[in-house]
Amino acid sequence: MGFFVIVFCWTVFWLSWNVFAPVNARFDPFPAFVLWLFISNIIQLFLLPLIMIGQNLQGRHSEARAEADYEVNTKAEREIETVLLHLECQNELILKILHQLERKKK
Repeated sequence: MGFFVIVFCWTVFWLSWNVFAPVNARFDPFPAFVLWLFISNIIQLFLLPLIMIGQNLQGRHSEARAEADYEVNTKAEREIETVLLHLECQNELILKILHQLERKKK
């Protein structure tokens, strides 16, 4: 963030100098601040790869997080299936016991 503040301050200085300085001292008279636009575009060209690298790193981190979430969800699904199978077995046993009790009553 500090870099952007420096660039902003430099731009304000550049434009102010070329508007308010004595005519002989102006090196890029207003409104033709083409040199500063060229320099700022060069800075942007150098910073663009850094931004893209940062986005790639964020994308990789996001993919790793999504993969971890998928693994957790898959494990939870297996555990839920195991619990459901266990409950089904318990239901079958309870039904068998109930049928046996009903037969004994008769």
